[in-house]
Order: sequence, then structure tokens, then C-alpha cells
Amino acid sequence: MLRRLLQPVWVLLAIVFLIEAWLWDHLEPIVARIVAAIPLARFKHWLTERVDALSPAMTLLVFAVPVVPLFPLKLVGLWLLAHEYWTGAFVTIVFGKLVGVGVTAFVFDVTRAKLLEMRWFERIYVLVLKIRARAAELVDPIKRRIRELIAGNGEGWSARTLRTIQRFRKSVHQAR
Repeated sequence: MLRRLLQPVWVLLAIVFLIEAWLWDHLEPIVARIVAAIPLARFKHWLTERVDALSPAMTLLVFAVPVVPLFPLKLVGLWLLAHEYWTGAFVTIVFGKLVGVGVTAFVFDVTRAKLLEMRWFERIYVLVLKIRARAAELVDPIKRRIRELIAGNGEGWSARTLRTIQRFRKSVHQAR
């Protein structure tokens, strides 16, 4: 019974997790292009040399520090929400999220090898990859069903729903 009640919560968490993973996957190449376009390649090389000289624990600090400057941006977004500036809040929060994921992807690319030297970090990394795979398994049938509903290929419930919507639209147009 409890498992059935928690199923929507797990699906929602899986969707949020997959959105994060999707952002990571799609922002990493964008960040790589930005690094190639502006002189960040030299900075990345310099940072890589410095990280190689650090211990894994200090590398964890290098990985965590870039998130700190984004915290005030998130507070600004919350302030905008509290004062009902919906558009500004949305733009600020989304911008902060995209920049945060982009910067994290850039720094993680530089620090990954050193971080994975720590056994506990490697276990967390493997766990996150397993959770990501499990989330994809959980959400794939839902995505497939949504695609079927959108396609409305003339079979089953989706086709009936589309025909009902079309009849309703016709009756509304005829009533005018």
C-alpha cells in the first residue's frame, strides 16, 4: 500500500533527476564550445595543472567552491518570487541553474580523475550513475506513453480522446 502511494513521488524525483542529467549532458558540450571560443582553454589547462598538484581532499574544495558565488543569485531569485516578480524570478532562477550546471560540468571535467581517487566519492559517483539509470527505467514507460498519446495514431485511448476533443471543438465553432 505504501509503495503504491510513494510511486508518484519516486516518478517525480526521477523526472527531476533526469532533467538535471539532461541539463548536464547538454550543457557540457556547450561549455566545451565556450571554452574553445574564449581563452578558457588556457585557464582550463592552468587549472588542470594546479589540480594535479593538489590532494584529492583539496580538489574537493576546488570542485565545491564555484557553487558558492551562485548562492546570492538564488537568493535574488527567491526575493523576486517573494515580491511577485514572476518573470524576473523565473529568468534569474533558470539563469542561475544553467550557469551552475555549466560551471559544475566544467570544474568536474577538470577535477574528476582526482576526485575519483577518494573511495567514498567514487562510491557516490557510481551510485549516482545507478540512480540515473534507474530513473531512466522508471520514466521511460511514461515518456513512451506520452509519445503515443501525442502521436494519436488512430488506436486506443489517445485516438478516442483526440476525436472527443475534435467533436467538442466542432460543437463550440457551430455554437458561434
